[in-house]
Amino acid sequence: MPLVLPPSLPCSFCDYLAGAQPYTILDRDPLIAILVTYEQRGRGHLLVIPIEHRETVLEVSGDEGGAIMDGVVRATRAIIAAFDPEGVAVWQNNGIPPHQSVPHVHFHVAGTMPEGGTIWGEVDRLEIERTDEIAQRLRPHLPPPAQRW
Repeated sequence: MPLVLPPSLPCSFCDYLAGAQPYTILDRDPLIAILVTYEQRGRGHLLVIPIEHRETVLEVSGDEGGAIMDGVVRATRAIIAAFDPEGVAVWQNNGIPPHQSVPHVHFHVAGTMPEGGTIWGEVDRLEIERTDEIAQRLRPHLPPPAQRW
């Protein structure tokens, strides 16, 4: 049985990467981008996504998978250095039942809240000026990508 996915077009992440809609891009290379999400569910909540449109993790190539994992580690290091959380949550959803809302594979990386965990349910949608401020706080702590072969 195939996964039940949200509608794939238009893809907001592809629009962000193309510059068709404003979004805070913390870092980008030919394979992945690290984004500061409008919906901050933790302290320094980031998204690591492949540049090419891939609806689920099942479509990610080996090179993309390695680059994504490197991006997750880099994002985690930056969040820890910038926000000093007691923990970091990493999650990824495939299909509507586990709450995938954007059909472009993305890994969430978020520092835990002072009371523990991350925020589920409704959160305020930040303005881009605020996500840009979060990026400015994180950028000095973001390590360079690992060398890829």
